[in-house]
Amino acid sequence: MTSTATTGSASGGLRTQVQRFGTFLSNMVLPNIGAFIAWGLITALFIETGWITLIGKDVFGYEGGYGFVEDLGAWGSGADGTGIVGPMITYLLPLLIGYTGGRMMYDDNIRGGVVGAIATMGAIAGASVPMFLGAMVMGPLAGWSMKRLDALWTHKIRPGFEMLVNNFSAGIWGGFLAVIGFVLAGPFVEEFSKLASNVVNTLVDNNLLPLTSIFIEPAKILFLNNAINQGILTPLGTTEAKDTGQSILFMLEANPGPGLGLLLAFAVFGKGVAKASAPGAILIQFVGGIHEIYFPYVLMKPILVLAVIAGGMSGVAVNVAFDSGLRSPASPGSIIAVWTSSPPSSLVGVTLSVVVAAAVSFLVASFLLKIDRSVDEGDLGAATAAMEANKGKKSSVAGMLTRRDADRTGPITSIVFACDAGMGSSAMGASVLRKKIHAAGHPEVTVVNKAISNLSDDYDLVVTHQDLTERARLKTGSAIHVSVENFMNSPRYDEIVELVEESGERGGSAATEPESSSAAASAGVGGLLSPESIVLDGGSGTREEAITRAGELLVASGAVEPSYVDAMHEREQSVSTYMGNLLAIPHGTNEAKPAIKRTAISFVRYSDGVQWKNKEVKFVIGIAAQGDDHLKLLGQIAEVFLDSEQVARLEAATSADEVQEVLGAVQPV
Repeated sequence: MTSTATTGSASGGLRTQVQRFGTFLSNMVLPNIGAFIAWGLITALFIETGWITLIGKDVFGYEGGYGFVEDLGAWGSGADGTGIVGPMITYLLPLLIGYTGGRMMYDDNIRGGVVGAIATMGAIAGASVPMFLGAMVMGPLAGWSMKRLDALWTHKIRPGFEMLVNNFSAGIWGGFLAVIGFVLAGPFVEEFSKLASNVVNTLVDNNLLPLTSIFIEPAKILFLNNAINQGILTPLGTTEAKDTGQSILFMLEANPGPGLGLLLAFAVFGKGVAKASAPGAILIQFVGGIHEIYFPYVLMKPILVLAVIAGGMSGVAVNVAFDSGLRSPASPGSIIAVWTSSPPSSLVGVTLSVVVAAAVSFLVASFLLKIDRSVDEGDLGAATAAMEANKGKKSSVAGMLTRRDADRTGPITSIVFACDAGMGSSAMGASVLRKKIHAAGHPEVTVVNKAISNLSDDYDLVVTHQDLTERARLKTGSAIHVSVENFMNSPRYDEIVELVEESGERGGSAATEPESSSAAASAGVGGLLSPESIVLDGGSGTREEAITRAGELLVASGAVEPSYVDAMHEREQSVSTYMGNLLAIPHGTNEAKPAIKRTAISFVRYSDGVQWKNKEVKFVIGIAAQGDDHLKLLGQIAEVFLDSEQVARLEAATSADEVQEVLGAVQPV
């Protein structure tokens, strides 16, 4: 993501902030979703138009009183007129959210949760509508502020008085925040809820509510739905459900129909991996309720967002026409959860909204897929990686869309080591890894190196520096990806060898073994490393100074033009050239190749070490390589520094001749 982040940092940053805010809200709501479901089930059973009353009247023809059912639902002349439905939505659910938010802001400390619940209670008492929004404000505020106050007297309380101070400080501060919630938060949130409800009512009255899908469906694909769903739709929908017994707002985002229609279209008219994976994705999305499974299909062909928007609008329109909705949030957005949350009077309308949404999405997506004249099937692997980049973390279900997981079938026979330019660290890493794999008895496995920009999605396994892995995923989404930090002796190389062995199907045509270093050694140094390019005591300095010095030695030897030194710094900004084993190999970018007059290296030893992104480096070898010389060159440097005896000789060398003797095997031919 390094290259794209430069051009899209503003929008990406805004999207990331919205995602974090949405995640923050959902982290308060989702742990308590079971309480919402419990309230929805109790409501569906015991209110006056609930399932028990419906069955009694329509099935058994019973028109009499319902006793405890009336009392629990508080719709008759119950003992106290409150029942259980009202108190749950008024007190239980907001207090749970406030407690969770306070605990979350106090590093999962119960103390923050208790103060959050106290503060939320003030907001509840100060308003006449359910205080979900108030709880989302007062709970986190209480937890955060309590944490800051506790920090003021941490380690300053006399032994034996800790419990006294902690209890009284929490009580006093919680009581103060409860008053603030009663006076300010409750009335403010109540007015905001009324305003938002009026906006929704205006949309409904003017038949404009379906237009919300224009924003909601793209927001889902960009993982901005949590901010909309948990921050707006769930609180407003719960308030509406309390008054009317149901809310259409619960179906605006949770309707599984649009995603179902899109996946059906791929199952029928798609190509390649997308077509093959669509049936399995349907089961996960429609029954499992994991909507993110269809996001990569849209990201692969962005025009298909029109299909899910059309499907979403159609589903909302059906719910408006049938005056249908849900009693409580459907989470996850499974058809099972949707039906469970549907009141009896809305079951038909809700079901039709799913069917119509799926049908419209299917028709639009099918049309768009059929008129698509592109010869390729679309890169579902790259789209999946982009979806995970949007989400900000690895998807728990998207692995089934590609074959990149470690449990993929078939042998690993092609490995690529990729770096930013494809001429430095990737060549060295490929050489080390190739030697390990071939030494383990797998000459049939090819190990090559390439620039990330030149990657294609036809490799079994991709190795990259940890800073470049996400970029590589966008190009090779179907491969297994391994991130390394140390190019010389990363423990991940041994894991890759084990992975190759476990992947089965050993044998095949034997690969040609790399040319031995001894053969190259016979050629001698041959001007590659001149004595003038060797510095045995670099003194002290920074990484930037070390790169400049290595580059200036190459310039002084006549191997490169002065502009190549700037390219070496540019390369370092892209990804570190630290190799491990006390070695760094600064070199220029691919674009700087015209500045190279001949292949050469420089050598600088730092007895006291140089900090290279918090790694110690004692040997800095500057590299300038024409054509493909760097491939052999870096491989041989790697072999030298994998030999502890050779490293010790370089560390003890007292003359340029001794350094040339150790590096004599380093040749581009």
